[in-house]
Amino acid sequence: GVDASAVKAGYREYLFQCAPPYYEDPIVLVKGLGVWATDAEGQEYLDFFSGILSTGIGHCHPEVVQAIQDQVATLGHTSTLYLTENQVEFARRLAEIAPGRLTKTFFTNSGTEAVETAVVLACMYTGRSEIIALRYGYSGRSILATNLTAHSQWRPLPTTVPGIKHTLSPYPYRCPFHSPCDERCLDAFARDLEEVILTTTNGKPAAFMAETIQGVGGYIVPPPGYFQRIVEIVHQYGAVFICDEVQAGFGRTGDKWFGIEHWNVEPDIMVMAKTIANGYPVAATMTRPEIADAWTAKTISTFGGNPVAMASAIATNEVMVREKVPARSAARGKQLRKGLDDLKRKFEWIGEVRGMGLMQALELVDDPKTKTPSGKKAKALMEATKKERLLIGVGGLYGHVIRLGPSMLVTEDEVDDALGRLERACRKV
Repeated sequence: GVDASAVKAGYREYLFQCAPPYYEDPIVLVKGLGVWATDAEGQEYLDFFSGILSTGIGHCHPEVVQAIQDQVATLGHTSTLYLTENQVEFARRLAEIAPGRLTKTFFTNSGTEAVETAVVLACMYTGRSEIIALRYGYSGRSILATNLTAHSQWRPLPTTVPGIKHTLSPYPYRCPFHSPCDERCLDAFARDLEEVILTTTNGKPAAFMAETIQGVGGYIVPPPGYFQRIVEIVHQYGAVFICDEVQAGFGRTGDKWFGIEHWNVEPDIMVMAKTIANGYPVAATMTRPEIADAWTAKTISTFGGNPVAMASAIATNEVMVREKVPARSAARGKQLRKGLDDLKRKFEWIGEVRGMGLMQALELVDDPKTKTPSGKKAKALMEATKKERLLIGVGGLYGHVIRLGPSMLVTEDEVDDALGRLERACRKV
């Protein structure tokens, strides 16, 4: 078997330490199946974070495994210099489920690359270069993506990319305008965006980019009507709307394939990754044909759209469509939410429960009145859930938000099991 202590020592000796694993004593995982993951000691964990929402139909789904095994033994790599049926087939499948007129796709390997592609495309299409993003947003790990990101701890360098501005985040629990956040706040968010455009840009931005639900920010769900209002302004100023569905996409939010569809807004450009291929490195940038045609310079993504990754994506999509994951996420999400709401009534340090579908979060505070963020409690809860063998995630500006996002094929019993483990962990905090 795998020697966990040797793996941990090797990690310290041979790997960068800037991407630290969870827990004081990290878990060394050796196998997974469905919502279960097993560590080197043979302990089984109920996985309710699915590799940051990436194994959306569970670990090692047999159909995905089979598709990858068959493909890797047939044709493994070609680069974008040759055509493969897999790439065309998966792009066609995306066009079927994407909102509005989004039919053209460019494949890369990660969400970061999808964001880069989208931003460059927006600038080429509009002939402009200023980008507006949201505070609390997270866009990835490249120089451009870390400049778009609005969390100091995820920004390794001072601002190095000019022309990126940030407008207020629609964060209802901490709304700067009214508590509780209501319709009046939409006017205020709209005014702030307009002021950012008129005072910090030349008045002609290329794009506004936002996650439909802010992931790293702590699953921040905007108030109803927010995107309709904001995107209207974005278009008035001649900019395009880049919609980030890296975490919220593929049925995760319940009832719809993509988060933005809940607000009846059609993105101009959409980026997705994470659960697109159930944990394999695939990302996609989608847009309308006339925007795609604006990219006239040469470009390539050596591994983007490779036959093996595309086989994984096609198999994942087949399962998702057959199993109706948007509807499943809605049903299981309702069950999960009810359980989390019950926990909030029992533990006053749970300041807010929020999310959509199978993307649910607990914001932890020292005091529900002052809403002081409690990263300390989140850390304690992480350690307590580890003991209960439940894997969950953390986020928020102060590391104070617990994030849940299990496989979308999770069963009713598994959700109940997870809620029981979570309650036991809460009692230890």
